[in-house]
Formats: sequence, structure tokens, C-alpha cells
Amino acid sequence: MSSTQSAQPRVGSPWTMLALATIGSVLNFWAWALLSPLGPLFRSTGQLGELSESDVSLLVAVPVVVGSLGRIIVGSLTDSHGGRVMFPVISVLTIIPVLAIPFLALESYALLIVIGFFLGIAGTIFAVGVPYVNAWFPPAKRGLAVGIFGAGMGGTAISALTTVRLFDKGAALPFVITAALLAGYAVVAWLLMRDAPGRVVPTTSLVQRLRTNATLPVTWMAALLYAVAFGGYVAFSVYLPAYLITGHGLDAADASLRMAGFVLVAVIARPIGGAMADKVGAIPVLGVVFAVTAVCAAMAAANPPLHAGGTIAFLAMAAALGAGSGAVFALVAQVTEPARVGGVTGIVGAAGGLGGFIPPLLMGFVYGRTESYAIGLWLLAITAALTLALTFGPVRRLGERTDT
Repeated sequence: MSSTQSAQPRVGSPWTMLALATIGSVLNFWAWALLSPLGPLFRSTGQLGELSESDVSLLVAVPVVVGSLGRIIVGSLTDSHGGRVMFPVISVLTIIPVLAIPFLALESYALLIVIGFFLGIAGTIFAVGVPYVNAWFPPAKRGLAVGIFGAGMGGTAISALTTVRLFDKGAALPFVITAALLAGYAVVAWLLMRDAPGRVVPTTSLVQRLRTNATLPVTWMAALLYAVAFGGYVAFSVYLPAYLITGHGLDAADASLRMAGFVLVAVIARPIGGAMADKVGAIPVLGVVFAVTAVCAAMAAANPPLHAGGTIAFLAMAAALGAGSGAVFALVAQVTEPARVGGVTGIVGAAGGLGGFIPPLLMGFVYGRTESYAIGLWLLAITAALTLALTFGPVRRLGERTDT
């Protein structure tokens, strides 16, 4: 045990630590999604020049992919240093790109892409919180606890609801407010957060842990499940405004409001999915999730009017994807040794983020050539159906081997 850990008071309530972690998740996800509501606005106003649908897709997707890949390293660093250190560190680092956007990059598409790369740091907070929360709770409650923490992804809904309106009042306003909240949180987290008593600290090097975690069967099976569940959520949360504006003729404010509704449903469903996985097992929950996703994506591919089935299809898909995201990490907690949860979470979380990176680019590419989103939505339906088969095949057998 390090001298830092031995000097740290071993006090704190699991639920208090969960609350602090979830607040940190909300704020960092808020920051992570700041560019998403503004992408369509930049295109319509022309302040960055003439942007294509693919240009907007790239702008909102870059923070997603960086935040996803960064989780691989941040998850292993959390295993070593603990969430008490990593929560304030990630929050402080996120402040830099958040403030750089309004004061350096609002007139340059290229600079926005570069700074959006560093904004992706905010997305790595997920790989900090899962092992941190997992260590504070007993196995029977980890699905619920991690699901509650994962509901912090609702920060993207806050961004959707506030960014455009604040931006209209002052271009720097949404960024300055977010940066100030992150700074305040970093101070509170440093003063109040504690790592769980008895937290297991790995003794091997970072490279060794990354190599070992990458070879575990649970890592890649959970990564595939999460790439579809959370990846689908991320894809729609960042691309839904552009889809609604282009495909259904909504204005930017209305599209952002509807996107926030999608996110809110997914956020509420996430801890429910984790709690249900605690009670009945992750496999049955994931089976329902991917079946619902496949059906709803197929419905959406027919492009029904929003008032005649389109809204229901997207909200049901949001509930399924949110519940699935919670259930995947309940599965990880059930079959992974505690000292490896951070590293495994990092790889699985990266897969989820990458699962959200590709669809917006694909949707923009397909629409630019066909003026239809049907192909992209049918691909989601097929992918969900294949993932359903994976869930009741290799993933179920893995769980049975772990139980025995």
C-alpha cells in the first residue's frame, strides 16, 4: 500500500461516494457533449464556412472517439491511483479545452476539430467511476450502483437543453459556466472523496495490465455488447439533432429538446437495467434489450412521422439502450476480479464510445448520397439481432463457467 493511501482517512459512506462520483460524471458528460448541439447551428449560420453533413458528423464525433480510446489508459490508471485522485484530475484537464473553444476556435472549423480532440478527455471519466463505485458496494448491489453512476451520462441532456440557448445569449456563456462548475467540482472531489477501504491496488506495470486485460474473454464479449448498447445511445445522442433537422424539418431548438428527451429516457433506464441484472441476471436483461433495439430500429428505418410511431420507436430504443448499458457493467462486475475492473472497464468503455463514433459518420455519409437514413437504421437493426445471438450463445456460456 502506498504512503498516500495509508495517510488517507478511511471514512465515507458508499452512497455519498456514489453521489459525488455521479455528479462528476454529469458535469464531464455535459462538457463532452458541448459541440453536439452546436454542430447543426454552425452549419445553418455558416460562421465556419460551408459545412456538409459529413463535416458536422465529424465535428461532433471527434470528442467521442478520443474520450473512448482514452478510457483504456484512464481505467488502468484508476486501478493504480484510485478515483479520489482521478476524478479531480480529469475534471481539471477538461477545463482547458472547454475554455479554448469560445476564446480560440469559434471562427475556425479546423481549430474546433483539434480542440474537440482534447475535449474528449471528459469522456474518460466513465472509466474512473465504474471501478471506483464497484469497490464501494457488495456484489449484490453493484449493478444498481454502477447503473446510477452511469446515469451521469444525462449530462449530455443538460448540454442539449442549455447549450444553444446560452450560446444565443453569449457565445462564451455555455463554456464558461461548464468550466466554472468543473472547477468547483474538482475542489469538492479532492476534499471529500475517499477510495473504498480495502481497495485492491495492482502490483504489475500498466503495460502488463493492459496486455492481460485485453486477453480476458469477458473483456471482448462485454466490449461487443457495450459497443451496440452504449454505442447506439452515444450515436443517437450526438446525431439525433442533425437527423431530426434534416429528416423531419425541425428547428435546432426543437431538435435539441427532443434529443434531451431521448437521453433522459436512457438515463432513467440505465440504473433500472443494472438493478434488474442484479435480480434476474444480466443475460435475460440483455436479451430483451437487443430484441427491442432490433425491432425499433427496423420501425425507424421506415421513417414514420414523429407523431405516428417515430417518437415511440426512438423512445423505446432509448430505454432499451440505457438498460443494456447498465446490464453490461453488471455482467462485468459479476465475472471480473476487483483489481481488474478498471482496466476491463476502460477497454469495454472504449468499445462503447467507438460504437458511437462510427454510426454518425456512416449516417452522414449515407444521407449525403441517398438522402435517406433507412440504410443506417437497417444496419443497426441487423447489428442488434446479431448481438442478441451473441448474448444467448458465447456470453451466456461465459457466465455459466464463471458461476461454476
